[in-house]
Amino acid sequence: MISVKSLNKWFGDNHVLRDVDMNVEESEVVVVIGASGSGKSTFLRCINRLEDYQKGEITINGRPHPTSEKRLNELRSKVGMVFQHFNLFPHMSVLSNVMEGPTQVRDMKKSRARELARHYLDKVGLSDKEEAYPEMLSGGQKQRVAIARALAMEPEAMLFDEPTSALDPELVGEVLATMKKLANDGMTMIVVTHEMGFAREVADTVHYMDQGKVVETATPERLFTAPTQERTQEFLSQIL
Repeated sequence: MISVKSLNKWFGDNHVLRDVDMNVEESEVVVVIGASGSGKSTFLRCINRLEDYQKGEITINGRPHPTSEKRLNELRSKVGMVFQHFNLFPHMSVLSNVMEGPTQVRDMKKSRARELARHYLDKVGLSDKEEAYPEMLSGGQKQRVAIARALAMEPEAMLFDEPTSALDPELVGEVLATMKKLANDGMTMIVVTHEMGFAREVADTVHYMDQGKVVETATPERLFTAPTQERTQEFLSQIL
């Protein structure tokens, strides 16, 4: 579903992505791990063109990256993204936050968008919070609203950029449980995370990135128990 070939990205003289290759099949859960500054978040942002890149090729379902603004919006509606910080509209209710994308980007009628928003709020366990405002929610609840908002665009794939890193430890579990449910439902996902337990349990494939390169790719079982690359071994020895 997602194919990345020889992706290179520079910020000025800083070469942040170096010949990154990755293929993600439909319904596959791919987890990307690595130290801060290894290029993981930039890589995700390139996939749905929140960042431009200088060399390489990315295709989504066989379609190359578009260049026009209209086509870019279509791409972003098909590839949902959930960020570290929830980016909810503070002046809108939970229900309105989730309805916003379908009504504004997909020109959906409000009645249909409301129905869809309620469906996805129920899916993330927040149907009782639709009239609440973001300031009234815990961090974990805000992140689950952000997931519902991305799902309401009915994407073909979801990108998660360290979705639990801004949360207090006791709130991490509810967000990971929501993501596990999505994985079990067959959603295609690329997840950048420091949650190694989630990677072990849910991922089909794990990629370890270091200094802008994919150093090692394996199943969770093999990567966490018998990594072959010295840099992977060093990284895992520090965090496990």
